[in-house]
Amino acid sequence: MSRISRRFGSTHLLDESAIGLEARAEHDDHLSLKLWLRLLACSTQVEIEIRNRMRARFGISLARFDYLAQLHRHADGLRMSQLSRYLMVTGGNVTALTDELEREGLVVREDDPEDRRSYRLRMTPAGRKAFERIAREHEQWVIELFGGLDAAHKQQLYELLGRLRVQLAENQEAPA
Repeated sequence: MSRISRRFGSTHLLDESAIGLEARAEHDDHLSLKLWLRLLACSTQVEIEIRNRMRARFGISLARFDYLAQLHRHADGLRMSQLSRYLMVTGGNVTALTDELEREGLVVREDDPEDRRSYRLRMTPAGRKAFERIAREHEQWVIELFGGLDAAHKQQLYELLGRLRVQLAENQEAPA
């Protein structure tokens, strides 16, 4: 068993490139630093795998999938500024994606009845159908990627990360 697989408690052989960012941690680094690097490495590995599968299977970027997912969640549509905020990208990025997806017939821009200066973005029926097909496979990929953990471990990890999120939110709200 390699040094790295012993370090991760895994029976799989890994190399330095497989663990990426986590390789930056040293044995004597603070546990919080090692935890942060492990979270980042896991998130990056999952994102890269999903991104690669999206491109290979459907010829779309993860950004396009995320865009469509937000519109799918908001059946009444979203203003471009709202979508930009949800996606945490600039308005220019949303405009470029909107132009592409509109040309492909997956989304439409409609005048916003509440603000005549704004557009509301909605999925077309074709966009909804395409997204739902992709989302079903996406869900299966995520299930597969987390398949090495039993249900109890997944639940425990979910709860612990939830506690971390609450603590981080409280830190952000506290006065400097």
